[in-house]
Amino acid sequence: MTQLRRVRLFGHDVRVSVRPGTGSGPPLVLCNGIGANLELLQPFVAEVDPRIEVVLFDVPGVGGSPMPRVPYNFALLAWFVGALLDRLGYDRFDTLGISWGGGLAQQLAFQFPRRCRRLVLVSTGTGMLMVPARFSVLSKMLTPRRYRDPSYAKAIAAELYGGRMRRQPGEVRHVANEQERLGSGTGYLLQLLAGFGWSSLPALPLIRQPTLILAGNDDPLIPLVNARIMRALLPNASLHVFNDGHLGLMTSADELGRLVSGFLTSPGDQGASSSS
Repeated sequence: MTQLRRVRLFGHDVRVSVRPGTGSGPPLVLCNGIGANLELLQPFVAEVDPRIEVVLFDVPGVGGSPMPRVPYNFALLAWFVGALLDRLGYDRFDTLGISWGGGLAQQLAFQFPRRCRRLVLVSTGTGMLMVPARFSVLSKMLTPRRYRDPSYAKAIAAELYGGRMRRQPGEVRHVANEQERLGSGTGYLLQLLAGFGWSSLPALPLIRQPTLILAGNDDPLIPLVNARIMRALLPNASLHVFNDGHLGLMTSADELGRLVSGFLTSPGDQGASSSS
């Protein structure tokens, strides 16, 4: 059963969820997308192999975690997450990042090369130095309105997320739920600022962990070419292209849950070997 708790860390309260695993491997730490609380990844968590312990958290200023005292960047936030994992008693860990959280996951792998065992990057890129989405798409990411206004979220779902949202716009309930209120607009702005000027592109050759890259073939926010660039620059990475859009981790949770579970439970230090 999932355990929800608050952890006090450096004067900050952090809302954390832990789904215990039955195995002995390291936990999977999930880094969420911008503005998203930990509940939004529950469809994926439900599909992860029960042997794998799963840790989720609300970034300060988002969901159930109060506003931070000072602004942060990815390096500072990665240090904070490392301290959080210390407090929870985890020495080693695997990490998965989706969209904005993919930047944080890359930073964790770079800053903690001995602690971070394996890396999963979903619907994400390399920060400021990447092939961007169209301006009409990016402009809709500047505010958290898509989380707070269900009618607006449904109206822009196809253009913003692609994939299954084009065929079934009702699936937008995964990101717009009246019962899952998120953090303040200020918290959202701080997340935007955390990525300003940041890029993992120069550091990718230094990230040695086995890495699984998952990218949708219809992702308006993160064009597929970015996944191919990361695959070329990461020394030990494989790429799987799935038939969905930016939110495939939720809308194709059954397929991606199996892929991630297989990658994390495979023997040795080898990453997944398939690519497409």
